[in-house]
Amino acid sequence: MDSIRSVVIAIKDWVDWLPDPIVVMLILTLAVTAALALHNWAYQLMRRLIAHRYPNTFSLFSQTSNLTKLALITLAMIIIIPVTPLQAGTAEILTRLLSMAVIGLIGWTTIVILQIAADTYLRRFRLDVDDNLLARKHNTQIRILLRAVDGIIVLVTIGFALMTIPSVRQYGISLFASAGIAGIAAGLAARPVLSNLMAGVQLAMTQPIRLYDAVIVEGEYGTVEEIGSTFVTIKLWDLRRMVVPLTYFIEKPFQNWTRESSLLIGNVMLYVDYCAPVGVIRDKLYEILKQSDKWDGNTAALQVTEFKEGSMELRCLMSARSPGLTYDLRCEVREKLVDFLQREHPEALPHSRQISIKTNLPDKILPPQTVVF
Repeated sequence: MDSIRSVVIAIKDWVDWLPDPIVVMLILTLAVTAALALHNWAYQLMRRLIAHRYPNTFSLFSQTSNLTKLALITLAMIIIIPVTPLQAGTAEILTRLLSMAVIGLIGWTTIVILQIAADTYLRRFRLDVDDNLLARKHNTQIRILLRAVDGIIVLVTIGFALMTIPSVRQYGISLFASAGIAGIAAGLAARPVLSNLMAGVQLAMTQPIRLYDAVIVEGEYGTVEEIGSTFVTIKLWDLRRMVVPLTYFIEKPFQNWTRESSLLIGNVMLYVDYCAPVGVIRDKLYEILKQSDKWDGNTAALQVTEFKEGSMELRCLMSARSPGLTYDLRCEVREKLVDFLQREHPEALPHSRQISIKTNLPDKILPPQTVVF
C-alpha cells in the first residue's frame, strides 16, 4: 500500500504544474483504470488455469465478477485519496462515500454468499425428472426465504450507510427501528406489500404451492412459473401469464393438482346407445392404454355411471405421470374410442328412434302420431 502511495505521490509531483482539479481527475482515472486492468488480468488468469478443470469453481468467479470489480475500485480509492491534492471538504465527502461503498460491498457480499450457498444446495435436487416433488419443495422454500433475507439485508445495509452521514443519521436510525421485530410485525399487519412478504414466508413454510405445480386459479389452468417477493406468476396453458398476489394463496381456495404427487387420474365421458357392447368397449380401452406411451400403467377402468333418456353414460378412468400427459392421454383415448365405435360398432353411437302410430280413424280426425326416443 505504501509503495502504491509512493507511485501516486511521484505522479502528483510530475504533473504538479497542472491545476489541482485536473491532477485529481487524472489520478482517480489512473486508479480506476489500474483496478479494472488488474481485475481483468486476474479473471483471464483464472479462466486459463481452472475454467476447464474446475468449471464449478470458475463459475464462482463469474458470479462475483461485478462484486470483485467494485471492491478493487473502492480499495484503489481508499489508497490514493489520502495523497491526492483534494480540498478538505471534498476529501471528507469522498471519505464518507467510500465508507458507504464499503458498507454496501459488505451487504452485497452477504447476498452473493447466500445466493451461491443456495445454488450449491439446490444442485442436489433435479427439476427435470418426473418425480420432482422433493426438488420442487426445496426450491420453493429456499427461493422464497432467500428473497426475504435479501430484503432484510438491504434494509440493514441502507440503514448503516445512512448512519455514516450526520445530517441524515436519524433516517438510518428510523430505518433500523422499522426493520426491528416489533416494527416488522406492525408493518406486516398494516401494509399490503409487507403482508405479501409475510405471505411469502408462510408459503415457504406450509407450501400450499410449489414451483412448477399444476394449479387452477380463477378458473384458469396453468403451472407456477415464479414465486416472487410479493406475487406469483402462473404460466397458463396458452402461454399467457397470470400474476397473482401472494396473499391470494393464503386467503382464497384454489386447486393444486400436484400438491402431493405429479400423478393424476383423468376421465373421459362417453355417451352411447343402450345396445352398446360395454365389455367390448372396456377391452378396447385397455388396449388403447397399453399401446400409449403416456399411460403410467396404474389406473384403467370403465364404468357405467348414468342412464339418460336417450343414451348411456360411460366413464373411462386413466392415469399418467403428469397433468400435461394426463390431458394428452384423455384426448388420445377420446379420439381412438370414437374411431373404434364408428368403424366397428356404429350401432353403439347415440341415435334417436321414431315410431309412427296409425289409427283406424280418418286422418282429418286424428293424424298419425310420432313418438321419438
